[in-house]
Amino acid sequence: MRHGQGRARRAGTALAAVLTWAGLLAAAAGCTAERAGHGGIGEAFGKLPAPEDVIRVFPDDGSKDVRPGRGLLVRVPSGRLESVKVVKSQDAQESAVPGRISTDGLRWEPREPRLSLAARYTVDAVALDGHGHRSARHTTFTTYVPDERFIGYVTPENRSTVGTGMIVSLEFNREIEHRAAVERAVRVSARPAVEIRPHWFGRTRLDFRPERYWKPGTRVTVSLALRDVEGARGVYGLQHKTFSFTVGRSQVSVVDAAAHTMRVRRDGALLATVPITAGAPRHTTYNGKMVVMEMLEVTRMNSRTVGFGGEYDIPDVPHALRLTDSGTFLHGNYWAPDAPGHVNVSHGCVGLRDVKGGSSQTPAGWFFDRSLVGDVVQVVHSKDKKVAPDNGLGGWNMGWREWKAGGAVK
Repeated sequence: MRHGQGRARRAGTALAAVLTWAGLLAAAAGCTAERAGHGGIGEAFGKLPAPEDVIRVFPDDGSKDVRPGRGLLVRVPSGRLESVKVVKSQDAQESAVPGRISTDGLRWEPREPRLSLAARYTVDAVALDGHGHRSARHTTFTTYVPDERFIGYVTPENRSTVGTGMIVSLEFNREIEHRAAVERAVRVSARPAVEIRPHWFGRTRLDFRPERYWKPGTRVTVSLALRDVEGARGVYGLQHKTFSFTVGRSQVSVVDAAAHTMRVRRDGALLATVPITAGAPRHTTYNGKMVVMEMLEVTRMNSRTVGFGGEYDIPDVPHALRLTDSGTFLHGNYWAPDAPGHVNVSHGCVGLRDVKGGSSQTPAGWFFDRSLVGDVVQVVHSKDKKVAPDNGLGGWNMGWREWKAGGAVK
């Protein structure tokens, strides 16, 4: 899953150069803990039902070409829905979808039942079961685009404020055969001016970035003149849209997997050194530069959705920042309290201390509240390969010459 919404938080009061976390409520980190001395997921939660059995969302997660007349519904078989947030993204414009939870707490439905054409919908739902246990679910689906048309789903959103590592990314709903024609119809410019170049990843994705991270305060404008451009034989563009976003302050965090620390720098100055846990020896964390793609105050993490077996299924992971498409997160963790700063126990994520339900007083809550979509998190000294440039917004791991060579217009 990619792109999205980014419930980014603005920076608060500046802290001292180095913060210590002694005295904070302990919790821990990683996608899940290994069992050796740190408490396995089974010990913490017992056997959990599948995510789709706790919170059921229709249309199904990952559905494409959903017809406008099909209904949108969130429901739980028991317990009650605590909150439901549905966001529609269309032409880089994000808007909330109004709806209501039924009086018995079992259903959420939108006020307007008809879905929009050529849109991406994101659903975030939190529910309480009959025992008071909280569970969360995050799903996306896209709606139908007429067969003879194509569109590009754009990251970031219009009028957003992003970190200096943001990459402009267009994901097309159909394979593009005439890449040069489509590339010429997309213009990305910046004020103050800087050279910005495109790079294709396959036939459905076109990214843009400058040679180095954006300067804080830069205003970036993206113009899509795709309407009636032939992207493939008989398939023409639908969009004619201009939008812009602003680059906020610079924040780059370096995770040292060997030292179990993360050094957070704001505008070049050290803001904090935070204890972390990274991937265990059998499930190491990618090295390289990753960009925060979306921010979720609470989400569910299930090992089966990222290619593992049934090692873990955590219903309420707090303060989760997505770093890759393949499932790497930096998130809060409350189930392995001895790990951060001492040992790597996760299945590839980067974990920070937190408490069940999340708290702004923990390292995870502190970092979440001071992060933006587009911030850079760089991992070093992990015994793994470098993250692929097309895994999330990983294009900063590619040299400038190679990046420029990936454009279709020579």
